[in-house]
Amino acid sequence: MDITVYSKPLCVQCDATKRALNKAGVAYDVVDVTEDAEALAHIKSLGYVQAPVVITGEDHWSGFRPDKIKAVVASAGAAAPRRTAAV
Repeated sequence: MDITVYSKPLCVQCDATKRALNKAGVAYDVVDVTEDAEALAHIKSLGYVQAPVVITGEDHWSGFRPDKIKAVVASAGAAAPRRTAAV
């Protein structure tokens, strides 16, 4: 399952989301929306105005959502992270 975390620097909820995904061993990509205007436009087109925005295969949400992360872990299984960011 592909997981993308649209994040920004100095974002407490972004850091908590990445930390939870790292702890679970879930693979994900990080896109910094302060450096990628197209990514920012994409998440805004989905109706989001708050970071992080997490997009999985069939679901997406905004903010730190432990319930959603647990569901992703359950469906994806534990895989080694492709990229981890310092949090």
